[in-house]
Amino acid sequence: MSRTGATDDGDELLIRLGTLTAQARAQAEVQRSRVELAIALQRGMLPRGLPVAEGVRLAVRYAPAYQGLNVGGDWYDAFTMADGRIGLSIGDVQGHNIEAAAFMGQVRVGLRALASVDSDPGELLARTNELLLSLSSDLFATCTFMRLDPATRVLESARAGHLPSVWATADGRSGVSEDEGGPPLGILHGVDYPVTRYRLDQGGVFVLLTDGVVEGPSLHLDEGLEQVARLAGVAAVARLDMDALAAAVIKQAEQVGHEDDAAVLVIGHDGLTFQP
Repeated sequence: MSRTGATDDGDELLIRLGTLTAQARAQAEVQRSRVELAIALQRGMLPRGLPVAEGVRLAVRYAPAYQGLNVGGDWYDAFTMADGRIGLSIGDVQGHNIEAAAFMGQVRVGLRALASVDSDPGELLARTNELLLSLSSDLFATCTFMRLDPATRVLESARAGHLPSVWATADGRSGVSEDEGGPPLGILHGVDYPVTRYRLDQGGVFVLLTDGVVEGPSLHLDEGLEQVARLAGVAAVARLDMDALAAAVIKQAEQVGHEDDAAVLVIGHDGLTFQP
């Protein structure tokens, strides 16, 4: 082969490498933009503030996934209903992309809108389930919805395929709730979601979370929930601030062994403990 031929081949190789590099950079930029858009969409759907009621203490933490395209549809929400009770929800949409983040917005808005029609947690999840099915989406969502009456301290809960919650009392007891749940939202028509009622008593706390906090390659779900229960128990006995407990729980997400969204919603009541 002549020296000129070798030079031509080298130039062609460099051109090809330059083209591939430019394509890779463009693709990476598109992926980065999609992640940023999904994260912005997620954050835009989270409540700007939390309800205020005498004796009630709420705290939240949210950590979106920043690695790769693992941007999902985790959310939390808390709002005051027309009758003065407080609606609380936490959930997770199947999938890790911008479509999941958008679907999360539909679920959250649907829950809020339907809560003005029927705030019973079980009926609310059933109505939201039918609404999502009418959208003919391939996605589904897990969710826990709770209704808290600050006056009576009654906490009513319904679950749609979501993780159980964690509770703790000022006398040192703690555990994982064993309330019955139904299937995720957006899968089956005509589903009933049982409602379990609790009462918050002096110094008690209730922790709602998504699986990014307690489950992954490095942490089994049961072990993760037990760790949160221990944290909640310590916080209740020590009368720690709800923000401190929420921060401690979200830090546990670092142990799960993968990059996933993580959300935590802590409910406490001054002068009260949890009575299952």
